[in-house]
Amino acid sequence: MSHSATTQQLLWLDPFRSVQDTERAQLAAAGLALSSVSTLDALAAQLASSDLLALRLESDTSLLRDVQALVASQGRQLPIVCRVDRRDLELAVAAMRDGARHVLAADDFSASAWQLALQAPASAAPAAPATPPRTVVYVDPASRHLLALAQKVARAPVSVLIEGPTGAGKEVLARVLHEASPRAHAPFVALNCAALPDHLIEDMLFGHEKGAFTGAVKEHRGLFEQAQGGTLFLDEIAEMPLHLQAKLLRVLQERQLVRLGGERPLALDVRVLAATNRDLRAATASREFREDLYFRLSTFKLRVPPLRERPGDILPLVARLLLRFAEGGRVLSVSTEAQARLQAHPWPGNVRELENVVMRALVLCTGETIGCEHLMFDDPGASAPVAAPAAAEPVALPQPAATIEAEAGAEAANLQQAVQLNEQQLILAAIQSTYSRMEAARKLGISPRTLRYKLAKLKGSGLAVA
Repeated sequence: MSHSATTQQLLWLDPFRSVQDTERAQLAAAGLALSSVSTLDALAAQLASSDLLALRLESDTSLLRDVQALVASQGRQLPIVCRVDRRDLELAVAAMRDGARHVLAADDFSASAWQLALQAPASAAPAAPATPPRTVVYVDPASRHLLALAQKVARAPVSVLIEGPTGAGKEVLARVLHEASPRAHAPFVALNCAALPDHLIEDMLFGHEKGAFTGAVKEHRGLFEQAQGGTLFLDEIAEMPLHLQAKLLRVLQERQLVRLGGERPLALDVRVLAATNRDLRAATASREFREDLYFRLSTFKLRVPPLRERPGDILPLVARLLLRFAEGGRVLSVSTEAQARLQAHPWPGNVRELENVVMRALVLCTGETIGCEHLMFDDPGASAPVAAPAAAEPVALPQPAATIEAEAGAEAANLQQAVQLNEQQLILAAIQSTYSRMEAARKLGISPRTLRYKLAKLKGSGLAVA
């Protein structure tokens, strides 16, 4: 087939698989000059020079909505072709409903199919919102059930207690509750009750008047006031001191507060969401948490399961993290064996641990495909090798670099040096890509105190740290 008279610029986004030369040639035969990107930032930078977008949807249409928002924010109107697994009819229908110009099978690169996509009429779906929606990955059946329940609860004016292990995504669910509620256009304010000393939490929550104490040179609006009309999220609520629990209960009951050093009560219109990784019922029995406050906060309880109980979320989360962290226009795929290893791991650190593993893989992988040798787990012994999917000949999976046991002292030293170097690179990359040490610690999945300790060790070894 001859080339089209006019070549159109096709911007291509596929986090799992790069385009082969033969496939690129087929697209060229349809009159398409292809440019590949691996992140939303890179895609946004090339929108101005593109005529058509192609997105690979793996499990839901969240990526489509993200890209629609980016296009709208630049004042552009570009047709979007979504590529889905040819067996996933439900996802294809959802993509068309959400505004895709056309949907193709992910393995269809034929010129005739793409020429048909170029001729497809514009979808009648509503335009994308100017404000990008928050992307969540709820693909596993357990996660989908939780999301559907949360969206119902979000519309009711009730307090919600979110339970779940550390790193499972409790704040993500809290933001879903806020953004699916009538308060979505008002502030969402969060406080980690375990991250501040007792005397600071009270001031952070309730604020103070000028002159309330030494150093109070001006009035301070607390988080309750900052969240007026919106949502206040109190993470690690079980760590709140008992005397502050009493004051919080009074504020929730009376719907008003008095700043420190103040006399005038301030009326509040705030929805409070709380989260904990502890058993609050057991904490009330041991008198570590007020029972009346527990019942006030837990009108409705939602449980975020650990990542090991929702394996269907693992690979979509990996795809999202690759889009988020890959730099320099890298287009990365994940080998079948590496995908199997990721799904076999128990993930004691949940989503936060998965994020760390993906970041390490990006550092170690110098090619286009992340393999098992690039996967370094926090607890290597917990992730045993698994059999690869059926193939012409079974292939044994290689051990991740972090799980290989050294047989000699020199090999052990080399491995230790490699791990230390990897840690140094991750820390430096996190610091250089964030605006504060606290944000860098959050990105690395460690506490700010642990980050300070590691930085002190790096400086002691003579490494220059910004």
